[in-house]
Amino acid sequence: MADLYQTLGIDRSASQDEIKRAYRKLAREMHPDVNPDPKIQERFKEITAAYEVLSDPQKRNSYDRGGDGFAGGFGGFSDIMDAFFGGGSARGPRPRMRQGQDALIRVDINLGEACFGSTKKLAVETAVICTKCGGDGCESGSSPKTCDICRGRGEVQQVTRSFIGQVMTSRPCGTCQGYGTVIANPCRECDGDGRVRSRREIDVKIPAGVDSGNRIQLSGQGEVGPGGGPAGDLYVEIEIEEHEFLVRDGDNLHLQLNVPMTSAALGSTQSVETLDGEISVEIKPGAQSGDVIPIRGKGMTRLRGGGRGELYVHLNVEIPTKLSKPEEELLRSFAKMRGEATQANQVRKGSEGGLFTKFRDALRGQ
Repeated sequence: MADLYQTLGIDRSASQDEIKRAYRKLAREMHPDVNPDPKIQERFKEITAAYEVLSDPQKRNSYDRGGDGFAGGFGGFSDIMDAFFGGGSARGPRPRMRQGQDALIRVDINLGEACFGSTKKLAVETAVICTKCGGDGCESGSSPKTCDICRGRGEVQQVTRSFIGQVMTSRPCGTCQGYGTVIANPCRECDGDGRVRSRREIDVKIPAGVDSGNRIQLSGQGEVGPGGGPAGDLYVEIEIEEHEFLVRDGDNLHLQLNVPMTSAALGSTQSVETLDGEISVEIKPGAQSGDVIPIRGKGMTRLRGGGRGELYVHLNVEIPTKLSKPEEELLRSFAKMRGEATQANQVRKGSEGGLFTKFRDALRGQ
């Protein structure tokens, strides 16, 4: 049997709070609603079983003394110790009301909602307290009855023989499952569980600056526990839809602007669409493909730092692929005036500027 502490990834000296935090972290990653992979579900069962033992001080103590910590079966060191010290430990009945599990849902938002924040109305299906029985699991007018077998103790004792003689052990009562009471007339709505599945709508506030993978924690909005126990938390995971032309890089945004050859050569003012609406971008004469124009404060809202990142406009100078006869003649005349009719300049190592240089420097990490 695997070490229960290793299963949860904690030290043997871990406190109850550390055990709970470790389990909740693993459970959020491996919960069936999050990851239905059968192998992951086997792992989920293992961590749940480990948590059931280590979260109970008496079961943990039994496990630390050499027992398996689980109900049933003889042969653990704790049973031998019980024999020397007068019988099974008095754990008492376990409560029907238990803490509910956390729940996880995903929500898709657009880039604008991620930048400026929004409020989303989400449909959530979770276990909620049964309104018919109020969570106690009993039909109206009835209540749990004391178990006739264990008489409310939640456990029964059994005498077995071992190499040291007779040994008295205690284990959960099979009739009441360790609760000490039985529900003879269970609620027809929840079948005695104290909770039912229900679909409801909640408003979730999306903070400005969130990114894909961020999670919003809503305390007490998860699954109600068995017996009408307190609800776990609900985690809303953010997924941002791809934008038509904007690319996000952390707090910054990037876009490509195609510029006509003449506008790049002569300079111009172009309009670009941003998350803030349409703005004007000044292109200086002689602009080249690969030039980048930074625009302050038009990027993404910083989630924790305040303010906004930058918008980077990447220029792509468009060279015409088809020319009319008059256009071709004008360009030939222009080339002749500049002495560029037949001569092309090869870029030498160490030369500054140009798309190739920038690309080469990027590869070299400069």
